[in-house]
Amino acid sequence: MKKLYLILLINLIFLSSLSFAQSKDDTLFIAFWNLENLFDTIDDTEKNDEQFLPDGDKEWTNERLDIKLNHLARVIRSMNNSNGPDILGVCEVEHQSMLDSLITRYLDDMNYKIAYVESPDKRGIDNGLIYNSNIFELLSVKGDIVHLKDNWPTRPIVNVKLIYKSVDTLSVYINHWPSRSRGRELSEPNRITAASTLRKSVDEIFTVNPNAKIIVIGDFNDEPTNISILETLNANPFKCDSIKIEYLFKTKSELFNTSYQAYEDGLGTYKYRGDWNMLDQIIISGDLITNPDFYYICNSFNIYKPHFIVTQSGKYKGTAFPTYGGRRYLGGYSDHFPVTAKFLINKE
Repeated sequence: MKKLYLILLINLIFLSSLSFAQSKDDTLFIAFWNLENLFDTIDDTEKNDEQFLPDGDKEWTNERLDIKLNHLARVIRSMNNSNGPDILGVCEVEHQSMLDSLITRYLDDMNYKIAYVESPDKRGIDNGLIYNSNIFELLSVKGDIVHLKDNWPTRPIVNVKLIYKSVDTLSVYINHWPSRSRGRELSEPNRITAASTLRKSVDEIFTVNPNAKIIVIGDFNDEPTNISILETLNANPFKCDSIKIEYLFKTKSELFNTSYQAYEDGLGTYKYRGDWNMLDQIIISGDLITNPDFYYICNSFNIYKPHFIVTQSGKYKGTAFPTYGGRRYLGGYSDHFPVTAKFLINKE
């Protein structure tokens, strides 16, 4: 069994210089958000979208869709001190047209572009990436197919390669692993398969460049210490410490889970039967910890929950304010909180 606690000790002097460096360096703001069933109102005969139609169980109308898009845009705009994220991974989107509508109608001043892969998933919920085209250029986008044992079609893992200001190549993986609908243990093999698919793709990059800059984001439907994340993906639990000492652990070709500290503190992004679950995570390659010119800002991982997306009263007080509660329309935002992290880029 892999060691659960891997602590990288960060040089205190290096971190103390951040307050001076940030004035002249660039800070990248990365986020991920499960958008909770962002469907259009048009029947797609190839998808099981009957619930999300005007005459469906959820009475999903154009008016409700407009409210949803407006809500999502409000949250996105509020991130990063109201500057919006530089990279936002999303899941549970029926078609790219939904993200197109989001950025053209509600975020048209922010120069966002989209990388997207249509999914074979029968429910029609896909993964995509919204990125700031002022600083990123899209190099490639592809979907790594997850082949489950029962051949049930599920979401591919979307692999997006971006280049930052014509200098640094960044590989971003957007994930939405198979759900726990049959119970965590019965469904666990499916998430292990997804983890194997992702690890194989990551290792292909590491084989070429052990110091590759990789960011893995998503709703994994598992937590940082579950087998799929900890052992199959081999995402090391990562905690920051301010002790002045050299790095003690190998970081080349390794992944580290920035979400671990929050998980250990009992926090989560999704509440189920009274328990918080850290399903939404941000995992990074070792170079983004040790590289002095492009690195994760220690302890910047955050579960983003401005007051307006938090349920304020009742049985579910403190949880994410969803669009639906069962079949009942609530007019909220999503049933998951977003997660965010910051990276510093040294211009010099």
